Amino acid sequence: MSTDIQLTIDGKAVCATAGDTVLSAANKMGVEIPTLCHDDRLEPAGNCRMCLVEVEGERRLQPACTWKAAEGQVVVTESDRVKRHRDLLLSMYMADHGEQHGDGLAPANKLQEQATKYGASLSLQATESPREGREDPNPYIHYEPGLCILCERCVRYCDQVEGVSAITLAGRGAHTTIATSTQKSLMDSSCELCGGCIDTCPTGAMREKKPMALNLPQKNPVEKVRTTCNFCGVGCQMDLHTANDRVVKVTSPPPGETLNDGNLCVKGRFAYDFIHHKERLTTPLIRGDDGAFRAATWPEAIQRAASGLMAVKKKHGADALGFISSSRCTGEENYLVQKLARAAFGTNNCHQCAAT
Repeated sequence: MSTDIQLTIDGKAVCATAGDTVLSAANKMGVEIPTLCHDDRLEPAGNCRMCLVEVEGERRLQPACTWKAAEGQVVVTESDRVKRHRDLLLSMYMADHGEQHGDGLAPANKLQEQATKYGASLSLQATESPREGREDPNPYIHYEPGLCILCERCVRYCDQVEGVSAITLAGRGAHTTIATSTQKSLMDSSCELCGGCIDTCPTGAMREKKPMALNLPQKNPVEKVRTTCNFCGVGCQMDLHTANDRVVKVTSPPPGETLNDGNLCVKGRFAYDFIHHKERLTTPLIRGDDGAFRAATWPEAIQRAASGLMAVKKKHGADALGFISSSRCTGEENYLVQKLARAAFGTNNCHQCAAT
């Protein structure tokens, strides 16, 4: 039995799968429906109301992120009614939105981007948010309540992706805020400090503390370089943000692009200080005849290592050699180590700590 269904979005026929939402069906045909609370890694919640669309036969606008696509359904994503709704909604959000920390490393603010793109023309008086923040001594994650729109993405990410439920919505009405149990520090909660709340936050209410301390000007050129995390062998991809030849921030690629699906652990996202540590070795060292280390070129160091290994093999046999690899290496690198042991030196004495 076929699970395909046919519906119409903005006058065009769309083929969807049973269970798809209107939002996912629209995305398949390249129709953009703005959202703030939606993240493909999370269960749809319909909190922000930015994705409301007209569905034929329905009296009210319906949230595209939660409304299921159905056979013969007719949906309109751009109409005067939808545009009026977005204009009013964005105007209300902006009236309640605080001033963003204006440095060159501030996270992208989807709310401000959408207000610019779709319009927030109503001049509503700015309101002072009564949401409470907290003085949190944790070294990595900062929460700015004035920027929060209570989309609940951070809370849902912590619950549904990380499974630790360290943060939650607390309070009532306009006093609702993002809190931990008894407003204690993240360090004293179940939080793993992965920074996923920062990654999913659409307004920059959650952001990294370490880049904030640099206070880089907005016009400071920041470049982004894709690389592989070196803390374990999973191979998570990460983007290094560099300024003045230094790594100043680490972010994850967008969800769906790489194997880590937009996620990083605490080490991958925050433990990058070692890159510029004064004691870090940046060139190979070999021991001279006087017993002291001296700097060498890579070819010289590799030749010295090969000569030493071959000398042991010649004197004591191949089984006198042993090769130990690391779980911090990738699977490909570990494969090459065992191939080096077996094919080049003729020994099966090779081990990797993850094998125990």
